[in-house]
Amino acid sequence: MSGTPRFLTLADVAEVLNTSSAQVYALVRRGDLPAIKIGGRGQWRVESAQLEEFIQRMYAETRTFVDEHPYVEAEPRPE
Repeated sequence: MSGTPRFLTLADVAEVLNTSSAQVYALVRRGDLPAIKIGGRGQWRVESAQLEEFIQRMYAETRTFVDEHPYVEAEPRPE
Protein backbone atom coordinates (compact mmCIF):
# COMPACT_ATOMS: atom_id res chain seq x y z
CA MET A 1 0.00 0.00 0.00
CA SER A 2 1.12 3.56 -0.61
CA GLY A 3 1.73 6.12 2.13
CA THR A 4 -1.42 8.06 1.22
CA PRO A 5 -4.56 6.87 3.02
CA ARG A 6 -7.48 5.93 0.79
CA PHE A 7 -10.01 7.85 2.90
CA LEU A 8 -9.63 11.24 4.58
CA THR A 9 -11.60 12.89 7.36
CA LEU A 10 -13.24 16.25 6.68
CA ALA A 11 -10.52 17.83 8.84
CA ASP A 12 -7.85 16.20 6.64
CA VAL A 13 -9.56 17.52 3.51
CA ALA A 14 -9.82 20.97 5.08
CA GLU A 15 -6.07 20.91 5.72
CA VAL A 16 -5.31 19.89 2.13
CA LEU A 17 -7.58 22.63 0.74
CA ASN A 18 -6.45 25.15 3.38
CA THR A 19 -10.02 25.87 4.40
CA SER A 20 -12.30 25.09 7.34
CA SER A 21 -13.95 21.79 8.18
CA ALA A 22 -17.29 23.64 7.99
CA GLN A 23 -16.56 24.63 4.38
CA VAL A 24 -15.66 21.05 3.50
CA TYR A 25 -18.84 19.81 5.20
CA ALA A 26 -20.83 22.28 3.07
CA LEU A 27 -19.12 20.99 -0.10
CA VAL A 28 -20.03 17.42 0.88
CA ARG A 29 -23.64 18.23 1.83
CA ARG A 30 -24.19 20.16 -1.44
CA GLY A 31 -22.85 17.16 -3.37
CA ASP A 32 -19.89 19.09 -4.78
CA LEU A 33 -17.42 16.73 -3.11
CA PRO A 34 -18.45 13.06 -3.00
CA ALA A 35 -18.12 11.41 0.43
CA ILE A 36 -19.42 8.50 2.44
CA LYS A 37 -20.78 8.22 5.98
CA ILE A 38 -19.39 5.41 8.08
CA GLY A 39 -19.86 4.05 11.56
CA GLY A 40 -22.63 4.43 14.09
CA ARG A 41 -21.97 8.14 14.50
CA GLY A 42 -22.04 8.72 10.76
CA GLN A 43 -18.58 10.17 10.35
CA TRP A 44 -17.83 11.52 6.87
CA ARG A 45 -14.90 10.25 4.80
CA VAL A 46 -13.68 11.50 1.43
CA GLU A 47 -11.77 9.17 -0.84
CA SER A 48 -8.38 10.59 -1.86
CA ALA A 49 -9.16 9.99 -5.54
CA GLN A 50 -12.44 11.93 -5.20
CA LEU A 51 -10.58 14.84 -3.62
CA GLU A 52 -8.08 14.91 -6.50
CA GLU A 53 -10.93 14.82 -9.04
CA PHE A 54 -12.63 17.69 -7.18
CA ILE A 55 -9.43 19.74 -7.28
CA GLN A 56 -9.01 19.14 -11.02
CA ARG A 57 -12.67 20.06 -11.60
CA MET A 58 -12.16 23.31 -9.68
CA TYR A 59 -9.10 24.12 -11.82
CA ALA A 60 -11.18 23.55 -14.97
CA GLU A 61 -14.07 25.69 -13.67
CA THR A 62 -11.62 28.44 -12.72
CA ARG A 63 -10.03 28.36 -16.20
CA THR A 64 -13.48 28.69 -17.75
CA PHE A 65 -14.35 31.59 -15.44
CA VAL A 66 -11.09 33.40 -16.24
CA ASP A 67 -11.60 32.87 -19.97
CA GLU A 68 -15.15 34.24 -19.76
CA HIS A 69 -14.21 37.13 -17.44
CA PRO A 70 -10.81 38.42 -18.53
CA TYR A 71 -8.96 40.68 -16.15
CA VAL A 72 -8.81 44.23 -17.46
CA GLU A 73 -6.23 46.65 -16.16
CA ALA A 74 -7.70 49.89 -14.91
CA GLU A 75 -7.13 52.87 -17.18
CA PRO A 76 -4.47 55.21 -15.79
CA ARG A 77 -5.96 58.35 -14.34
CA PRO A 78 -5.16 61.56 -16.18
CA GLU A 79 -2.94 63.89 -14.20
